[in-house]
Amino acid sequence: MTFPQALPSPRTPDSRDAPPLRWAIMGPGWIAEQFVASLQAHTTQVVAAVGSRSLDRAQAFASRHDIATAVGSYDELVALDDVDVVYVATPHPSHLEHAVMSMEAGKHVLVEKPIAISADQARQIAAVAARTGQFCAEALWTLFLPKWDVLRQVLDAGGLGELRSVHTVYGEHFPDGHRIFDPALAGGPLLDLGTYPLAYVTSLLGPARSVAAAGVPDVRGVNGQLGATMLHDGGTMSVVATTLHGWPRNEITIIGSEGVATVEALHNSPGPITITSADRGVTLTYDEPHGDQVGGLHFQAAEAARRIAAGERETPIRLLSASIISLEASDEIRRQVGISFAEAGLDEHG
Repeated sequence: MTFPQALPSPRTPDSRDAPPLRWAIMGPGWIAEQFVASLQAHTTQVVAAVGSRSLDRAQAFASRHDIATAVGSYDELVALDDVDVVYVATPHPSHLEHAVMSMEAGKHVLVEKPIAISADQARQIAAVAARTGQFCAEALWTLFLPKWDVLRQVLDAGGLGELRSVHTVYGEHFPDGHRIFDPALAGGPLLDLGTYPLAYVTSLLGPARSVAAAGVPDVRGVNGQLGATMLHDGGTMSVVATTLHGWPRNEITIIGSEGVATVEALHNSPGPITITSADRGVTLTYDEPHGDQVGGLHFQAAEAARRIAAGERETPIRLLSASIISLEASDEIRRQVGISFAEAGLDEHG
């Protein structure tokens, strides 16, 4: 294991080269707006339809993005013949229902993160994907960015030596009235923001074997902030935190026996990675155009299109098993902190 002399180039293909598929947008909210704008700017994918429980809302979204078909129910959307893949962007508690609905109708799915509100629900989605033979993946877009491929290559080559620990935090500020404060929508920072840190640490270190978590409620009725220290196989450790109370630096620090990698703020968006040798004698930096915070959403769609066109049913960048492992850690954190979706009238078991 040797610290690298130079950083590799990303292997991420040009998104415009991905075979064009016909996409349907399920749920015309903020993230769907960003997703469609990114596809239309950076890919040859066709956004063919949009569906909402409100026909007026679907038609307004279609008008803004020049989408040919708008429908006023999700049943109508998944029944459309001119759709290959559905991007599920409805609220978190609906992901199980809508992913299953789409796959049962013969459509592939890319499900906005978190893929479900619990590991049990994610297992149900994976089981339906296996039974129907449809492509299914969690749209955790960060892992599809070129910078993550650079980091993956360094780690796979042993450039940091033996991994020791991963430290990461993600927080934001939200205005009063934002859906993240709604308990009925599985609000709080864990699923919206904490999904990123949990995905990072479990992707890098594997499942959490033990968890010690604590949290503090917000006056608006959801958890406001929490943190967890987790132990993983091989004597490795992770420390994660997430908050609704403001913007920390939002970095990832990966510590190995030969060096340290820092994925700089905002770690979930395009931006720089710095790798420093253990003796601090060598520092290497990879950077990429920052654009706006969600400017790289097209990479996940292009990856899905390539896999679907090749007849594959998952992407190794975010396997369904990896999504389940992240949610297992999330479930244990919720248990220890005392976050119960059942109290908000949600069935986390589907």
